[in-house]
Amino acid sequence: MLSFKRLIAFVVTSVTVIAFGLGAALAATGQPEPWQLGLQASATPVMDNIIWFHNFLLYVIVAITLFVLALLVIVAVKFNARSNPVPSRTTHNTAIEVIWTIVPVLILVTIAVPSFRLLFFQLNTPKADLTVKATGKQWFWSYQYPDSKFEFDSLMVQTKDLKPGQPRLLAVDNEMVVPVNKVVKVLTTGADVIHSFAIPSFGIKIDAIPGRINETWFKAEREGMYYGQCSELCGKDHAFMPIAIRVVNDREYTAWLEQAKKKYATDDGVRPTAIAAAGAQ
Repeated sequence: MLSFKRLIAFVVTSVTVIAFGLGAALAATGQPEPWQLGLQASATPVMDNIIWFHNFLLYVIVAITLFVLALLVIVAVKFNARSNPVPSRTTHNTAIEVIWTIVPVLILVTIAVPSFRLLFFQLNTPKADLTVKATGKQWFWSYQYPDSKFEFDSLMVQTKDLKPGQPRLLAVDNEMVVPVNKVVKVLTTGADVIHSFAIPSFGIKIDAIPGRINETWFKAEREGMYYGQCSELCGKDHAFMPIAIRVVNDREYTAWLEQAKKKYATDDGVRPTAIAAAGAQ
């Protein structure tokens, strides 16, 4: 009886821990959380669709797994040597072969249709309200606002310089700032090697390749800070070039834009890179 009580206590404790972990994962946005299960909470329509498709596939996989498990149990129980001493000599069954050919095809089609819809939704960029060019460099990011003619560098804040509330290895000195509920087109390229621009909460991940311009988009529906990282191995400090995007309302964005024009703009709208600063860090 004592062992049973301990087992019940262990199960209750485990469920409680998992529940708290799920609660933290569902409540927080923009960055990974301790004990997080599943994807980061969505902040864009694209990520909404990714999460839906992820959950849909989970249901399909669970159903297939349970079905195969049931077949294995039936075979093990019904057709073992003790229950079936004289094995069947059936070598061909047209109905079964038709079923195990058609059913997988139908399952794949069921998965393919929403998959293609999601791909088209991700790749077809709607009319942009704002364009930002993100250039990956060893090992930081530079952001250029072509319409406003300024550019700035974004470097990771060192652990010793972190302020309260700033996440380690994710906080930067200058965040990309965008307005809420606006379509933002992001152009990516690399200045030296291949990098990758990824923001999990936005559902975007695209390579930044030297000599090539790639394009993606997002529409952040909630204000806040959202973090990502370079997701392509790009050298010794690959783990230390985070991405931080601050989503603000229109009034705050207009105020920030005016300050940024004065702080970062040059005559040609392009600011020298912070190679020296990166080397110092």
